[in-house]
Amino acid sequence: MAAGSTRISVRRLARKGGLIVPGDRSVPEEVPIAFSYGGSSHAVMMATPADLQDFAVGFSLTEGIISNIAEIAAIEVVEGDLGIDVQITLVDAVADALRTRKRHMAGPVGCGLCGIESIEQAVRKVPDVSMTALQLSHGDIVRAIALLNDAQPLHRETRAVHGAGFYQPGQGLLAVREDVGRHNALDKLCGAVVRSGHKGCDGAVAVTSRLSVEMVQKAAILGSSVLIAISAPTALAIRTADEAGMTLIALVRGDDFEIFTHTGRIVPGAVADVA
Repeated sequence: MAAGSTRISVRRLARKGGLIVPGDRSVPEEVPIAFSYGGSSHAVMMATPADLQDFAVGFSLTEGIISNIAEIAAIEVVEGDLGIDVQITLVDAVADALRTRKRHMAGPVGCGLCGIESIEQAVRKVPDVSMTALQLSHGDIVRAIALLNDAQPLHRETRAVHGAGFYQPGQGLLAVREDVGRHNALDKLCGAVVRSGHKGCDGAVAVTSRLSVEMVQKAAILGSSVLIAISAPTALAIRTADEAGMTLIALVRGDDFEIFTHTGRIVPGAVADVA
């Protein structure tokens, strides 16, 4: 059984005869995951309880709490009866800056916007990724999504989670992470990429969800200049990607896809030879 899932009993309507018959299936776990810094809770996310070290690093990075992994001194995962507390120890200077930031926080916020204090931060300017040298062929785009679909054991088992992958031309998928939340899956991926020593500018991010502005923000903070998705983007996601110099590719269906911003990174190439 894949990590983060539970087997439960179900009743099924038989295709022939219309009878209700017993069966079972796997469903993903979803538990409260608290991120605590210096012993103080910062945010609680409903998430799949897997790859929590990656989640801690990725969340800290994409929420602007740290600028690089060296600013985290330690991570401890503490399991409780009702959920999991991920206790993150920051280096002193970064811990002091976070304490100052929390004293000025306006109030509680929703998923994907944890720890912000103003509307301006919700639509914050993202890093400029326009100068990255990454280029992809048509085949790379199709291959990235095809490989991602095949590299999600939890989704294959449950059909109920999102996936995010880091694709490098000539290398394939270097990392894949899954979660019941699309933001969480991408945060986990960001953490996995950083912890493995890879550079975000060297690859594209591929996701199995729609593209909201938060997904663009997280990919840009990682340093990736190409974001590929199965579903469509929002208007704000398109504008944000355009301003950041990011290539936004969506609605990948087989050999077909749409390019919304910065098409110059996509070089001509055959799609028919995709394995």
